[in-house]
Amino acid sequence: MEEYLVIVESPAKAKTIKKYLGSKYIVKASMGHVRDLPRSQMGVEINDNFNPKYITIRGKGPVLKELKTAAKKVKKIFLASDPDREGEAIAWHLAHSLDIDLNSECRVVFNEITKNAIKDSFKRPRKINMDLVDAQQARRVLDRLVGYKISPLLWKKVKKGLSAGRVQTVALRLIVEREKEIKAFVPEEYWKIKASFSYGKEEFEAGFYGVDGKKRELANEEEVKEVLSKLKGNTFSIASVQKKERKRNPAPPFITSSLQQEAARKLNFRAKKTMMLAQQLYEGIDLGKEGTVGLITYMRTDSTRISDLAKEEAQAFITEEYGKEFVNQVNRGEKKPGKNTQDAHEAIRPSSASKHPKELKEYLSRDQLRLYRLIWERFIASQMSSAVLDTMTVDLENEGVIFRANGSKVKFPGFMKVYIEGNDDGKKDEDRLLPDLEEGKTAKKKEIEPTQHFTQPPPRYSEARLVRTMEELGIGRPSTYAPTLDTIQKRGYVMLDDKKFQPTELGEVVLELTLEFFSQVFNVEFTAQMENDLDEIEDGEKHWNEVIDEFYKSFEKQLVVAEEEMKEVEIKDEPAGEDCEVCGHEMVYKMGRYGKFMACSNFPECRNTKPIVKDTGVECPECHKGTIVERKSKKRRIFYGCSRYPDCEFVSWDKPVGRTCPKCGKMLVEKKTKKGKVVQCISCDYAEEQG
Repeated sequence: MEEYLVIVESPAKAKTIKKYLGSKYIVKASMGHVRDLPRSQMGVEINDNFNPKYITIRGKGPVLKELKTAAKKVKKIFLASDPDREGEAIAWHLAHSLDIDLNSECRVVFNEITKNAIKDSFKRPRKINMDLVDAQQARRVLDRLVGYKISPLLWKKVKKGLSAGRVQTVALRLIVEREKEIKAFVPEEYWKIKASFSYGKEEFEAGFYGVDGKKRELANEEEVKEVLSKLKGNTFSIASVQKKERKRNPAPPFITSSLQQEAARKLNFRAKKTMMLAQQLYEGIDLGKEGTVGLITYMRTDSTRISDLAKEEAQAFITEEYGKEFVNQVNRGEKKPGKNTQDAHEAIRPSSASKHPKELKEYLSRDQLRLYRLIWERFIASQMSSAVLDTMTVDLENEGVIFRANGSKVKFPGFMKVYIEGNDDGKKDEDRLLPDLEEGKTAKKKEIEPTQHFTQPPPRYSEARLVRTMEELGIGRPSTYAPTLDTIQKRGYVMLDDKKFQPTELGEVVLELTLEFFSQVFNVEFTAQMENDLDEIEDGEKHWNEVIDEFYKSFEKQLVVAEEEMKEVEIKDEPAGEDCEVCGHEMVYKMGRYGKFMACSNFPECRNTKPIVKDTGVECPECHKGTIVERKSKKRRIFYGCSRYPDCEFVSWDKPVGRTCPKCGKMLVEKKTKKGKVVQCISCDYAEEQG
């Protein structure tokens, strides 16, 4: 007969845990939260110490009934929800619903769903941590106060369906302010000079460094001509050769934000998708005869700490697979858990280093496997020895003009044998080999090429870059990044263009209104400080009601002013400059979930819509009658085709640059490669690298 009831959040987690517990245990799922604030009203008693008024979530009645029935048949109940604030709150709500004594040792937590971790956690049950619960309650009440007080104002003054949020509006602010920086940016001209040299039978490249031992920037063509006029002949003396050995350390194991960033860079995953897949890997995958197994540790963490057992297992694997010299012998330190992180949390790592991705291929979906491989490789690499690189810096001189060449070669790969961290510009590290140049000898200049460049505006935020910025500024927490980015897109405040966030007119209007009357609430520093206050509640240093009260005193005053002074804003549809081919009315630009589109102004009588097509002005190389226009595929990927489609079916994934090939006269396109962007001909072998 069963003696114990264990409650977790999901059926997948319940299935995995059940196989590690004996026949005396029943394991059931609560399907997430069972109680929450009501949707139809504020649900917070402002005049009664901000006490929340919880109700059973609609649709959770049958779940609770099943749990209550099971609870009557056992002598003890264990609450095994996730090991964070949200999980602690779920446990607390369950305790209330099932009449569990809050002082009883009913709570079990584990960072990974493995046999040892599960068995160990049930040996050490504890009371529900009310400081953790209060921190979650404070966040929930804060967000409800901000959302339910400001959103109705936006409905009244702008349009229905809008919302403001304590974290989402600050994320929107970052995107809008970056867009303003881009629009205000004035490019500045600068030049580079690249030269090719020969040394014996070998060739290498170097770039202009400076004059008379001092580094010099080149602002215009006149300065380039001045430098080049100093050169005499083609012989350069090798003024200095510096050879150094440089060590490079591996990146630490993943935390939530770094996982989201790297999955975006390397796998092209959105933050929401990354967290969904990570949840599946954490809760358990059916591995055939082995049964359901949790493959990674808990995925919401900001600590890079690794257990001694996990380190030992990884080192044993590395020794066997690559050799003892590849095992890290140095204590590099790790990102310690901050105030907001339970000490029990580890980094995101595979629950067993011995479970190689290639062995799991038949059990995982393609995307599950790709994410697991990323987590596995990053963890294994983090426990490996540093890479050793031989670097070489050479200065070549002619009449005081200095060109500098840099080279590097991997002497010992170390962790690079398994994994190298990505970067936002997508460039990969490669060996840049130089000949064995000797100081005092000479090299011959073969070719010299000055190129004009212009400074670039700051880049728009990609999901990865925005997550990193939010983390650096202390805005939000691991569990909030993905839903925050999802919300601002669903509301139509931003759109993704070429995987970069761009604010919509609606987003700019909403931000302007909210900042006019609630500048403090949506201030970056204020939001970060509020996160610190929540951390202090979790640590038992502050009382949650007092934190909310302090916030609400000033917020209430701002609300009164906004109610009286906020003006109504009408967002007029922008004319598209053409008439509807169905009814003849004017077409206008509308904003949808996936960006702008054209719609008939006679809606709802006429429901005609059309995608917006950007004309590049480049003549179609196939029919020579139409022009190349930018379109989007069903999967929202940009491609280029003839404006006369379907009469002309020319298509290209690569962007035309508006110039013809100097070699054959055909169209030149911008192509993305591993090394960066290259302009090349669609017909012949002509190509030019982009500086």
